[in-house]
Amino acid sequence: MRSGLLAGLAFAALAGGAGAKTLDAMAPKASDAPPATRPANDGLAGGGFYLESDSLTRNESTHHVIADGNVEVRYRGRVLRAAHVDYDTGTGLVQASGKVTILQADGSAQFAESISLDKSMSEGFAAGFSTRLQGHVQIAARSAARKGDQVTEFQHVIYTPCLVCVENGQTHPTWSIRARSVVENKLKKTLVFHDAVVEILGQGVLYFPVLQSADPSAERKSGFLLPLVTFSGPRGVSYDQPYYWALSPHQDLLITTQINGNVNPFLNLDYRQRFYSGTAEFRGGYTYSKDFTSDSQLFGRVTSRSYILANGDFKLNKNWSWGFTAERASDKLIFDKYSVSDAFVDHGLYAADNRRLISQLYVVEQSPLSYLSVAAISVQGLRATDDQSTIPTIAPLIEGRWEAPGAILGGRLRVSGSAVVLTRDQSLSTTDASGQALVSGLDSRRATIGANWQRTLTLSNGLRVQPFLSGRADLFDVANIQSGPRDATIARAFGTVGTNVSYPLYKQVGGVSYILEPLGQIAISQNAKQDPRIPNEDSTVFEFDDTNLFQANRSPGADIYEGGQSLTLAGRATAILDDGRSASLLFGRRLAARNDPAVPERTGLQSPLSDWILSADVTPIKGVRLYSRMRLDSATFALNRVEAGAAFNSARAEGYVSYLHEAVGPTGGKVDSLDVHGELYATRHWGVTGYLIVDGGAWRRRDMGVVYRDDCIRVEVLYRHDETFNGTLGPSTSVVLRLTLATLGNTR
Repeated sequence: MRSGLLAGLAFAALAGGAGAKTLDAMAPKASDAPPATRPANDGLAGGGFYLESDSLTRNESTHHVIADGNVEVRYRGRVLRAAHVDYDTGTGLVQASGKVTILQADGSAQFAESISLDKSMSEGFAAGFSTRLQGHVQIAARSAARKGDQVTEFQHVIYTPCLVCVENGQTHPTWSIRARSVVENKLKKTLVFHDAVVEILGQGVLYFPVLQSADPSAERKSGFLLPLVTFSGPRGVSYDQPYYWALSPHQDLLITTQINGNVNPFLNLDYRQRFYSGTAEFRGGYTYSKDFTSDSQLFGRVTSRSYILANGDFKLNKNWSWGFTAERASDKLIFDKYSVSDAFVDHGLYAADNRRLISQLYVVEQSPLSYLSVAAISVQGLRATDDQSTIPTIAPLIEGRWEAPGAILGGRLRVSGSAVVLTRDQSLSTTDASGQALVSGLDSRRATIGANWQRTLTLSNGLRVQPFLSGRADLFDVANIQSGPRDATIARAFGTVGTNVSYPLYKQVGGVSYILEPLGQIAISQNAKQDPRIPNEDSTVFEFDDTNLFQANRSPGADIYEGGQSLTLAGRATAILDDGRSASLLFGRRLAARNDPAVPERTGLQSPLSDWILSADVTPIKGVRLYSRMRLDSATFALNRVEAGAAFNSARAEGYVSYLHEAVGPTGGKVDSLDVHGELYATRHWGVTGYLIVDGGAWRRRDMGVVYRDDCIRVEVLYRHDETFNGTLGPSTSVVLRLTLATLGNTR
């Protein structure tokens, strides 16, 4: 009798969710289910069985056992509730009817008007079936038929992860899938929808004759993801169809076929694998086509066009690791023309500039007191102005540091060094002085070793003194110099002695803590003269701001050294409130004994009286941060450089504003850029979004749109205008629909 009544409990997990899972997806937890459906601990000892009903009848002549009225069966964490349960002891058929409810041990729940199961519990039928799974996923079907242990078929199905609040007048879920039938295969862990319609607020928007997706019990499962349909000037109508292939528990492959109206198809592949010691990813794309312009004009010859973006990182042991990146493209604009996303994401030990690809192989040792890295690097430039023959190959690049495990003369001793070899096919000047022949590439080799000692002394009155000593030696070997002797070997050495002094003054008034801190530094070094034969390879982007105000050598690399005798003075004021709000202000400058022609004039450090440095950081309210960094002219207080912005994050608004102005930028011209991105919600669900880029006084990009969001959907309608001129691609305007559906695996 027990086994027969428990047959109803076997009619479980009949429905599943949609959406292929990613490599890092985890199996859902029972705690994700709504508390109302989570069965309580039944208190039964192992194997214990509990049956309760208003009446229990056994008919020997008909071989029926009938439980009537408020029937409840509990066994091994499962609960079956119904108005009527009829068990035929002769045939083994079990029938339950009257608001049948099954609560599973994992927290999921199934409901039906009636359920029938055979003796073996392998086949059965449910009428008016519905289920609620983890993550609020709900499935309703007119009927559900179990055909064997592995296959269940549903008729006239609605699937949705969205809750419907009838009290607020909501009659339809935000989105759902309505299908004529759904077949669940527990062995393959798949759901196959037939005649499926994706509905938004009850209105059909997408139709699929067949739609296969993963059962929610599958951590990862192969299947089609949401397609993407775009209208592009260069490509015409484009249809991107991704397919997720779970190759094994530690491998997957995303295959995306892009069908274009005006140009040949494009294939994208993304393969990932997890090893015992690390992970690797290989992305690639391929087409066989002519090139094309912004207005779809084809030109050039039909040829293979492709890209590869690969990276990996692996642990050898506790302290040692190695990795690689391999990035190359056949065309400078291939990512723009075929809308390849995330093409310039940084991976590996080193990062390239914007719109440049970096390939590298490296090994790293890192411990609390030491660091060593050895790398080989090759960079491909994708800017219109990039000449690949002038971009150096870097092999090897060695960097290391070591810190003494104990105090040396009461202070910390750190030794650091680096070595690099750069080779070029061609110098930046493509011709010699006569304008006829190409000039061979400038090759350079550099080895550097240095040591730094620093001690911190805090006197009884709060004065803090930090004496320091540093020394460095460089050796350069330069070949193919354009003027003078073709080859040269240059050695140089520097030494600096100095001290940092600060005197923090602290006071608390009410709920505010105030800190006033005078700061000073004296640094004495020999005057440095830059040898014109030494190329500036690693210090081209040289900035003077609050981050290096108190560094004796402010150069970001080893090719340029800032020497001489200097005095740096500054003051810092900070206020911190008990509720987390704060404000900080720093103002200072450097005074040197002489001009330093080795330092670029645009930095404001070349003259004895440097530019003034001003920085401020304020958190006026929770979720809002304002910041500014300024460099003011030493004589006129004119703004030579300013970087300012704001970041905000709250329930109804989030975004940032960033502004940069440089009177003289790294390339010699004036820089003015504004970058704004934000979302503002007038109600809980409706808001506006915007993204603006202003560069050099021109509106380079404008994105403006309307957003709707709730717990299971996000819809954005964006107007986008791009004023960028890049090779054969010119300005463009488009309207973008971005749709995110919960549980369906990707955003389109």
